[in-house]
Amino acid sequence: MVTLREIAKAVGVSSGTVSRVLNYDQTLSISESKRQAIIETAEALNYETPRSRNRRSNPYGLAPSPSGARAPIAIVHFLEPEDELADPYYVGVRLGIERRCNEHQLEIIKVLRTQDLKESKVLQSAGGMIVIGKHSLATMEDLIQSSRPIVFADINPRLDDYDCVLSDLGTATTKILNGLASAGYQHIGFIGSYGHLDQNAAVQSGRCEAYMDWHKTRGTFDPRLMAPGYQQNTDSRSLRLETGYEQTQLLLKLDPKPDVILCANDNMAIGAYRAIQEAGLAIPNDIALASFNDIPVTQFLNPPLSSMHIPGEHIGETAVDLLVERLSGRDYTKHVIIPTKMQWRGSCRPPVVAET
Repeated sequence: MVTLREIAKAVGVSSGTVSRVLNYDQTLSISESKRQAIIETAEALNYETPRSRNRRSNPYGLAPSPSGARAPIAIVHFLEPEDELADPYYVGVRLGIERRCNEHQLEIIKVLRTQDLKESKVLQSAGGMIVIGKHSLATMEDLIQSSRPIVFADINPRLDDYDCVLSDLGTATTKILNGLASAGYQHIGFIGSYGHLDQNAAVQSGRCEAYMDWHKTRGTFDPRLMAPGYQQNTDSRSLRLETGYEQTQLLLKLDPKPDVILCANDNMAIGAYRAIQEAGLAIPNDIALASFNDIPVTQFLNPPLSSMHIPGEHIGETAVDLLVERLSGRDYTKHVIIPTKMQWRGSCRPPVVAET
């Protein structure tokens, strides 16, 4: 490694003068020719300043951990591990994060939902955070107070100073509803959760609001078609198979019954399949189904489930890319929307005109 002393000897100046020139000290009184000679000699000898060496060994600006190694990236999930494993969509988001971190040679640490974020030593060692899903307002405040770079994945927290990446579920819901209406369905039920009724939630649920807005715009909103009795169920585990089963049973008691049910996610749709089949009804002849996420199992249901594909893995990958950009010096905010694509299958009639 070339030293300041060697450059100083070659140019005929002191080591201190070389240091001040290479660190762009504008207060140094030195002739322009001598300054240029120092710079050219340093370049010819391939000298690297400590700042350059640090950037080369730590290209994303991650603060070192107490051991001196590059600080890891923390993944802060709103689901417990067992709940995440029950939802292939969120598994996909995490796999996208892990794959991209591996490509960038970034270490990952995971912060469980149940941990006290303020006291988490694991979180305190992180150089940046990727926050997944719908956390409470109190949790969001704790995360922001950490003063670390944060990227929100699968959520828009409505915070102008923080990056986020997600799919627009409101627009996706409108696309599905337009398609179902085009296919001739008139009584469209909905099962899911009223995210906007949870006063402790940091964001609202785009699917529910979009469903109501779509019907109200057409003057067709009927609150009975939104499974009664589930309004207060805003827990993260509310979108499970058993909840879809129970809410579908409630809708099947209506007279007339909905001719199609829109499910908030594929797990709920699988529960709806069971409820419909136990009632002696056929899908899609007696009642049709459509859903969100397009997890792999949807293609193997009988009949295959129509579902809006939300690219969870791409959301995870993009979250890492955004965080790397922040750590590399980007000083403005990005909000990235990843497009969705509807996969029409046998669980309902396809639209006769293109979705709008």
